[in-house]
Amino acid sequence: MGPVIAVIGSTALWLTYGWLASAIIASYLSDRKGYGERIGLASGLLLTAGGVLIWLIWPAKPDSRWKLQGPFGRGKTGKTVAQLRAELGEDEKTEPGPE
Repeated sequence: MGPVIAVIGSTALWLTYGWLASAIIASYLSDRKGYGERIGLASGLLLTAGGVLIWLIWPAKPDSRWKLQGPFGRGKTGKTVAQLRAELGEDEKTEPGPE
């Protein structure tokens, strides 16, 4: 009787789902904290669950959506990022953009 390779198939599928889910979550967290999606995606793909843990404890930038709206959405105020920045006295034209 030959070796049964199909036995590891379902386990490998679930491990792949977990790996991709950690990359998605790390990407979301890093974007929310103001560092961009790419660095979070890279850390989630390379470090798996460690990437998610790193982004949970990594400090957010002061003008990030994490600080202005909270970790999951608009927060209690229901205001946009532009409105919250205007309340803080920041001018939108100070941000670098395409010329």
